[in-house]
Amino acid sequence: MTSARNRSTGRPTLDQVALRAGVGRGTVSRVVNGSEQVSRRARQAVEQAIAELGYVPNRAARALVTQRTDSVALVVTEPGERFFTEPFFGRVVQAVAAGLASSDLQMLLMIAQSPAERERLESYLTRQHVDGALLLSLHGGDDRLPARLEERGVAAVRIGRPQHADPVCFVDADNRGGARKAVSYLVERGRERIAAIAGTLDMTAGTDRLDGYRDVLGDGPVAVGDFSEESGVSAMRWLLERHSDLDAVFASSDTMAAGAIRVIKDSGRRIPDDVAVIGFDDSVIARHTDPPLTTVHQPVEAMGEEMVRLLLAKIRGQALDRAEVVLDTRLVVRDSA
Repeated sequence: MTSARNRSTGRPTLDQVALRAGVGRGTVSRVVNGSEQVSRRARQAVEQAIAELGYVPNRAARALVTQRTDSVALVVTEPGERFFTEPFFGRVVQAVAAGLASSDLQMLLMIAQSPAERERLESYLTRQHVDGALLLSLHGGDDRLPARLEERGVAAVRIGRPQHADPVCFVDADNRGGARKAVSYLVERGRERIAAIAGTLDMTAGTDRLDGYRDVLGDGPVAVGDFSEESGVSAMRWLLERHSDLDAVFASSDTMAAGAIRVIKDSGRRIPDDVAVIGFDDSVIARHTDPPLTTVHQPVEAMGEEMVRLLLAKIRGQALDRAEVVLDTRLVVRDSA
């Protein structure tokens, strides 16, 4: 038998679906738009007709009915070069995509760092374009984006605890506790001259990990980087020039730890015999340094899942069981310490 789809050379229409299912056009529209005011029998007939005809809803028309765009933005305020070279960001994108897989929402990746890029991004993020936003790698305590989204009624969740009061709920790892575990482990192993390479201090991931180091040791030798491998190289050189007797280093990211390892080995010191090294993230880098890197595992996949869960609840107008989620970390011991 020749199907309606085969008889028509164009895109299947709502009327064709209704005819195939033996229902009215309005019933098809209600099914497509997710309305509950449809009998189970009619819904099954419409869904079967949609599958047989290969009908694809007109998203623009559907948005007019549902007041939804069916898309969310993953906003990254970092240079594109850093986003594409540091494993952390890729893991977050994967985790968010996995969390959205069972929903009808599409993810828009938006990268902006310069003032002009940020201005265009802020203008775009309205309810006419997205149903919600996931905010990644915000810097400073005076970033206006979270408050603007709240004012516009755009659901938003950020990864990382804000430095100051923020209207947007967040998901984070226990950065301070993870750093304490790392430095306490070094002390327990008999290391006495332990330095730290801190991350960017206009982000709570940087300040919290440095605070965890200081919780254990008080004031010790500290160099500040920006989470990149190059900054780890510079910081480690600075530390060795001023503290040549160091016997351990805690770096606030695996990428900075990888840079530190290069400098330590180039100086003729052995790892971990002369200098033990611990990083933070448990990224793919940690398994491929020489020697493999002891590091603090942060549950990036679980963080992404929690971000999506909170965002979907906000989009649907559901009450949140909690607006601040902090997940535990653990130390992964490898050969560098």
